[in-house]
Amino acid sequence: MDIITHQKISRRLCGTPVAVETGMSRVELSTTEEMAADDTGLVHGGFVFGLADYAAMIAVNHPNVVLGGADVKFLKPVRVGETITALATVTEEKGKKRLVRVTAAAGDVRVFEGDLACFVLDRHVLT
Repeated sequence: MDIITHQKISRRLCGTPVAVETGMSRVELSTTEEMAADDTGLVHGGFVFGLADYAAMIAVNHPNVVLGGADVKFLKPVRVGETITALATVTEEKGKKRLVRVTAAAGDVRVFEGDLACFVLDRHVLT
């Protein structure tokens, strides 16, 4: 399936899609030193959230999809050098709203989970 949304996203910072189907995506992010929050190698949570957001956008896969809200939990810390895999699944469609469940893991360890509310607009949010 072709990805038709978020065409200019930096895969280096938000992840690389490895599977895309109707209502589902899997995206992998290899964490790097530039994502570190401090000298211990803790990856800033914003990069983990960016991965989850990108996975959700691809699961919806519409050119005018935007994030409207999120209820998320950061479950475990991520260290520089780990690869995180996010799985996003559309769980509900109601009008323009899509609820997307996203989980992310580093190997077998779940590091993130959340429900993202996405909206499919009639036109681009900036036009």
